Amino acid sequence: MPGMALLSYPLLGLLLLTLLGAALLGAALLLRQRAPARRKIPRAQKRRETALQQMAALAQRLRQQEPDLDPKPILELPLMELAQKLQAEELSLDSVLCSYLEEALKVHQEVNCLTDFLGECEEQLQTLKKLKKSERGLLYGVPISLKDPFDCKGHDSTCGLAQYLEKPAAEDGVIVKVLKAQGAIPFVKTNIPQTLLSFDCSNPIYGQTLNPLNLKKTPGGSTGGEGALLTAGGSILGMGTDTGGSIRIPSSFCGVCGLRTTGYRISYTGVASAVKGKKSVITVAGPLARDVDSLVLCMRALLSKNMHQLDPTVPPMPFREEVYSSNRPLRIGYYESDGYTEPSPSMLRAVRLTSRLLHDAGHEIIPFSIPRVEYALLHLYNEGLFADGGATILEKLEGDIVDPTMKTLVSFFRLPDLVKYFLIWILKYIEPRTGKNLEGNMGVGTPKKLWELHTETEEYQQEFIAKWRSLNLDVLLAPSLDPAFYIGYPSKSAESVSYTGLYNLLNFPVGVVPVTTVTLQDQEELAFYKGYYGDKSDRNFVEAIKGSVGLPVAVQCIALPWEEELCLRFMKEVETLAKNQSEPK
Repeated sequence: MPGMALLSYPLLGLLLLTLLGAALLGAALLLRQRAPARRKIPRAQKRRETALQQMAALAQRLRQQEPDLDPKPILELPLMELAQKLQAEELSLDSVLCSYLEEALKVHQEVNCLTDFLGECEEQLQTLKKLKKSERGLLYGVPISLKDPFDCKGHDSTCGLAQYLEKPAAEDGVIVKVLKAQGAIPFVKTNIPQTLLSFDCSNPIYGQTLNPLNLKKTPGGSTGGEGALLTAGGSILGMGTDTGGSIRIPSSFCGVCGLRTTGYRISYTGVASAVKGKKSVITVAGPLARDVDSLVLCMRALLSKNMHQLDPTVPPMPFREEVYSSNRPLRIGYYESDGYTEPSPSMLRAVRLTSRLLHDAGHEIIPFSIPRVEYALLHLYNEGLFADGGATILEKLEGDIVDPTMKTLVSFFRLPDLVKYFLIWILKYIEPRTGKNLEGNMGVGTPKKLWELHTETEEYQQEFIAKWRSLNLDVLLAPSLDPAFYIGYPSKSAESVSYTGLYNLLNFPVGVVPVTTVTLQDQEELAFYKGYYGDKSDRNFVEAIKGSVGLPVAVQCIALPWEEELCLRFMKEVETLAKNQSEPK
């Protein structure tokens, strides 16, 4: 037997026996460590069940006050119109909250998207009723949903981790405080993948969230619960976070709009994270909604004086109406491929369609290409995300049950370094991109190396900006990752996150706007898809996006740092043009 032959070499045999013993010991320790997690998880599931029962009870109490309430006309209102009707008292606060409570519960039954009910919304409702008209904020009476990690006083922010259970937040996070001050009513928290470092949406506590548009598909991640709830009509405005596309991928997969803001434009204080301390790959908060107008209203509300007062590290930079409302023609750069992940036929068609519509509307369209894309993604992004070699993730998962969406990554991090290097060496010959990817996950090693990485990231950002300015661009149009993947496939084609992760490295504001849907021709053209590397990730990408006819396809609208208003103006232009053009069959 081959294994016995290896043991004839004493040193190699000793190494294998040592590794086997370490593995068995590790497995035994893991079983002991998992016991507390196994005890916490059923309690958390019971708390959710109780919370959702309380949610249904509140909905019933509100309905008793208006037994003839028809929620359909309320649920169909765009946010801008809903907000206006609430301000004008054409709709009651009770009827609007009741409508969204009932609808969110229905959606949850189908797709498993809720993690908690924020019962304090009932008390907030009564407080809002006492306000004078002059005291009402921009989001007066608007029910909103929050991704799990947004701190709400008295509620867990789990990040899908057992270690974070039964540790309720001492106070609301800054964003939640600002939204409440603007009259918004946070009423539910939504599901995420374990650790938030996945673009699937599953964890051992609350299970798998499904895409309402196709129950075999994922809604994306890590803001997947928000994407699912919004697209199915159970919420009108949600808040998410984004480390490598975590707002944008669910927006694309579910057919809603989302905005990745510039890091530090809005506060991140009071948002939980599995991995804090990253500097070269920046995690940010941002809104998701059904249309661009809703994102604009949310940003107007967030960028208030209150935000800076609560968190002085955020610049006192209000929403610039003059930038958003400008109608001057734009110089728009565009690319059809990032040169790293071959776009799907629908991604390619979406960019070509949108660039043609923009050109016909009088904007200048200029070709653009990503500089040194492999260097940016395999070196800067990967090492920036896992500079500690995965040590923090392993620490946060200690004693936990590892979700299937995370098993491949976590298993690699748990290997001895010698085995990791050997695996990387082999893969460089078999699957070169995977080998380089894993090499980037090894960590930087020393503080000096970390400082060098930060310096290289800053230099790359300046290189990218210099290329942008050499073309005198205002904004950039790019593919978004879509259509939605089958459940379980994000971890099998993780490299495809290249389209979104690049802008966390660059720290640019990026919005996602749906522009079309997958056609039968798009699906037929998948037969000719090869990918740029022809590796397992490329092959899995094809499998992941099969069976997608009719699912939404979006584009990314990108601006330079601190230019959220210009980004939103560009998004609005794309949305308007896309809505006015006839859909392909």
